[in-house]
Amino acid sequence: MIALPDFPWDRLVPYQEVARAHPGGIVDLSVGTPVDPVPPVARQALSAAADSPGYPLTYGTPRLREAAAGWLRRRHGVVVDPADVLPTIGTKELVAWLPTLLGVRPGERVVFPALAYPTYDVGARLAGAEPYATDGLLSLGPERVPLVWVNSPSNPTGRVLPAEHLRKVVAWAREHGAIVASDECYIELGWEDEPLSVLHPDVCEGSHEGLLAVHSLSKRSNLAGYRAGFVAGDPRLVRRLLEVRKHAGMIMPAPVQAAMAAVLDDDAHADEQRERYARRRAALRPALERAGWRVEHSEAGLYLWAANGEDCWDQVRALADRGILVAPGEFYGDAGRGHVRVAITATDERVDAAVSRLQ
Repeated sequence: MIALPDFPWDRLVPYQEVARAHPGGIVDLSVGTPVDPVPPVARQALSAAADSPGYPLTYGTPRLREAAAGWLRRRHGVVVDPADVLPTIGTKELVAWLPTLLGVRPGERVVFPALAYPTYDVGARLAGAEPYATDGLLSLGPERVPLVWVNSPSNPTGRVLPAEHLRKVVAWAREHGAIVASDECYIELGWEDEPLSVLHPDVCEGSHEGLLAVHSLSKRSNLAGYRAGFVAGDPRLVRRLLEVRKHAGMIMPAPVQAAMAAVLDDDAHADEQRERYARRRAALRPALERAGWRVEHSEAGLYLWAANGEDCWDQVRALADRGILVAPGEFYGDAGRGHVRVAITATDERVDAAVSRLQ
């Protein structure tokens, strides 16, 4: 039996009940789930492809892979062959199973940031590997490290890693025979800094060897309910993932593949969604600061990483008393015990309610 941590969100339920009891109802800023409509271009493509009686391709349609490669080139300056793109059933499943799919062996270390999305830890455990949270690769010593996760923009902090830092990670990994998996799910949501993909030539020096970039359409295109993502990068690694996923039946439904291709080709809806988030962020951040919270990092992504000098659970309770539910920083590692993560994904009406309650 694999020892997995308790599901952290279960611990938030009592505070959710406190917030729900507020006379004006709960403002749930704890989870970064989309609340805005699915773009019409996605719904139209999904409907048009609804008559899909046969098995879809694990590899994805050529149309989908070309759309993903075109988006990477157009929006992020990354040139990748469509053959080196592989659709995934959302990205959480890929994060959770990547160590296993890559053949990480029991006892080997999977490295991820000290403050990190909890599924990196879970993925290491599922493979029988040792989860290792650190921001200092040089402290690892000579032991073999098969997989290193980076996450920019960061969940939970919104921190953007500069090209120089990413170059050092890539260089270290290549020297030590490690694969770098870069979680780039928030890459289109830079506010005060411009995120770079690990596949960008300024980072990888023109070679994708040993590199995988993970992308999601949950945030950009409100497709969390569609489970639409993809991974791209090193052709050898993509082929390995494809072979294992074919055997395991990890196949994205054909109508979702069609919808995904449509939204990757369309930038207008993504720009509109970005503006919605920008407005909500511009309202919430100063309201938190006026109420005594200090916002750190948060230069990108869908969250404000905030602290008021108290323990994270005391902060959760203080906000729940105002009908506002947030996530305790402890969910993302011991280094987050003094912070809370505040999502900007509520509706305009709920964000306005939060701002009013913070005054």
